[in-house]
Amino acid sequence: MIRVGMLTSGGDCQALNATMRGIAKGLYNLYDDVEIFGFLDGYKGLIYAEYKKMEKSDFSGIIKRGGTILGTSRQPFKLMREPDKNGLDKVESMKHTYRKLRLDCLFVLGGNGSQKTANLLSQEGLNVIGLPKTIDNDLWGTDMTFGFNSAVEIATNAIDCIHTTAASHGRVFIIEIMGHKVGSLTLEAGMAGGADVILLPEIPYDINKVADAVRRRSKAGCGFTIIAVAEGAISKEDAALTKKEYKKKVAESPYPSVSYEIAARLEELTGSEVRVTVPGHMQRGGEPSAYDRVLSSRLGARAAQMCKDGEFGNLVVIKNGEIDKFPLAESAGKLKVVDPNSSIVQEARLLGITFGD
Repeated sequence: MIRVGMLTSGGDCQALNATMRGIAKGLYNLYDDVEIFGFLDGYKGLIYAEYKKMEKSDFSGIIKRGGTILGTSRQPFKLMREPDKNGLDKVESMKHTYRKLRLDCLFVLGGNGSQKTANLLSQEGLNVIGLPKTIDNDLWGTDMTFGFNSAVEIATNAIDCIHTTAASHGRVFIIEIMGHKVGSLTLEAGMAGGADVILLPEIPYDINKVADAVRRRSKAGCGFTIIAVAEGAISKEDAALTKKEYKKKVAESPYPSVSYEIAARLEELTGSEVRVTVPGHMQRGGEPSAYDRVLSSRLGARAAQMCKDGEFGNLVVIKNGEIDKFPLAESAGKLKVVDPNSSIVQEARLLGITFGD
């Protein structure tokens, strides 16, 4: 018999349910007797012992269902060592819940912050296996995270839809794509959607060069320009500021996001009419893509096998098309960003895409 726990932590995304299904199916096929406890709302459920004992039927028909059947919440890693408002030691409480349920393993489906906590619990002596979730594709050690491909599809569709109205009205359109401090989602969606300009956090932009790109298209007879902007995009001037100075500037800015600031500057510099579209949390929602369903199923199945083999303290990853493991201690706290000199960026430049640098 084996007793395991699982939780989904941080921002939601597509294929969380598909991944839990993969874990469960793998365990049911590896063991004759399996008990699975699902912690509600991420680490919150583990801290406060809020969970449900799951049945086989809970994992039926959820491979295509978005969101998470367990719920999720954000529990910042930097606050994990701090007591809650009632003085509760969160780490000790999580360890107590794990041991009270006599768990053999805890599966953590989450992104960077979630896997930092997973590594912390592993170092505290718990058997933990991480699974790489995030639409940002920024987890160190894996080529791909589940949720990313689905988000690319949605962001690409948003750009596709904007193309028609941009062409009809001869406007400049900015589509703001999610991704926090990493531009992978914006890069791939921008390329797939035929964006003319892509602005990423990893490549600080010069607004004058962005304006030049708009003017070039206008002179060439192209009546519109599509600009894909990562929510974390930053100008060269802002990139030169200290962290404290930049935070102060953002706090005092009259614009709701960088895209609106870029729009205002472009209207001043080019005289063009500029509109901003923000797909926002749509990018996290809906059904997972076929790619994500397969990836999640593979990751989940391998996680189950790793549990049986005692390969704890690892993140399940995909490298060069094969499912593998990567130490949580080596992944936690490291961010995988877009390399400005990578082949995909070079190829995008060959397509005529401007990065504003």
